[in-house]
Amino acid sequence: MTIDERLEALTRNRELLSLESEKHDRQLDRAAKLVTEVAEGTARLLRIVEMHEHRLDSDDRLDKLE
Repeated sequence: MTIDERLEALTRNRELLSLESEKHDRQLDRAAKLVTEVAEGTARLLRIVEMHEHRLDSDDRLDKLE
C-alpha cells in the first residue's frame, strides 16, 4: 500500500468517524430532550398529587365516613 493509498484510507476513516460522531451527538440531544420532558411531566404529576393530598388532609369528608 502506498503512502497516498494510506492517506486516502485515513481520510475516509476520519470522515466516517465524523459522521458517526454527529449521529451520536444527535441521539444524545434527543435523549436529553426526552429526559427533560419526563422530568417535567413527573414534576407536574407531583404537584397534582400534593394538591390532592392537601385537599384530602384538610377535608373532613373522610372523618364523616367513620
